[in-house]
Amino acid sequence: MKLPVIKHLTQFIEDNDEDYVIETIETLENLTEVPSLKDEELDVIGELISNMYGAIEVSKMMKEGTPKKEALNTFMKRVLGSIDT
Repeated sequence: MKLPVIKHLTQFIEDNDEDYVIETIETLENLTEVPSLKDEELDVIGELISNMYGAIEVSKMMKEGTPKKEALNTFMKRVLGSIDT
């Protein structure tokens, strides 16, 4: 996951609607079923999906009243914490 990408996607959700990102995730998840995709291509799609889910989580925290910067930092700490364990 990349914080700049999640930050950008979070701004997109603020400016538009979360539904666009959810529909994009569904499309990308469906695309992973193409049998001819290479591992590298699947990795890129997976990274995009992860960043989009991250942006949705940050957006939810913001809707609950958490300031954007704090929501981003909290999310990334949670991700890094799950990697360390």
